[in-house]
Amino acid sequence: MTRETTAQAAAAAIDLDLLRETARAMGLDAWLDARALRAYGRYAAELVAANQGLNLTRINGPRDMAVQHVLDSLICLRGLDPEVRRETPLRLVDVGSGPGLPGLALKIACPEWQLTLVESVGKKADFLRRLTELPDLGLAGTLVLAARAEDAARRVEHRAAYDLATARAVAALPVLAEYLLPFLRVGGRALALKGAEAAAEARSAAGAIAKLGGELLAVEPYRLPGLDQTRHLVVIVKRHPTAPAYPRRAGLPTARPLG
Repeated sequence: MTRETTAQAAAAAIDLDLLRETARAMGLDAWLDARALRAYGRYAAELVAANQGLNLTRINGPRDMAVQHVLDSLICLRGLDPEVRRETPLRLVDVGSGPGLPGLALKIACPEWQLTLVESVGKKADFLRRLTELPDLGLAGTLVLAARAEDAARRVEHRAAYDLATARAVAALPVLAEYLLPFLRVGGRALALKGAEAAAEARSAAGAIAKLGGELLAVEPYRLPGLDQTRHLVVIVKRHPTAPAYPRRAGLPTARPLG
């Protein structure tokens, strides 16, 4: 694409003015700058183009792209330790990344972070790798793993190696805890974007979280502009090392969730 056609595609893909306004209204605008907004435009244009063949997302309109994809991902920033700043170099793993959310949206906002995207579907992983090669997204050094979370978390270079682990629309919380917590160092945080039933999921996941070395820190409700449903950011802190038995082999966390 030429610079002009790239700008046109971005304008058609995402409402950046709405993103800026809604981020300000939700207290997240300090994490955005002109570079980040340009990168979100390019990312949205690439996502819309690839979605025609890959079925990466059902959310395509420019307003929904701004609010339901990027802004919803940036909500994870509310779950950080208060001492963390934009320039703080953290290691983030995003599990079940799909179109790259929330991981890519967070990396664009916080370019100093080191990002690993875990996506088991090969075609989606290939799309994510193509994105990391675009210089105007600022994703150099981002690692894409075409793997199941259960397998990736058993690799020595990834186990207990991350400050943050994120996921959105991946699994129920008892299952998700087994996916995320093995990746985290002690003191790290799992940030899960969940729907209206998050409080009930958190109660059902209490045993699993404890077995995996975690502690539920918060279930924070939030509303996205223009949407009626209350969503929740679930924050789990890693208090103790995860036992070597976890995660169990691929498929078992879903088939037999920890109690």
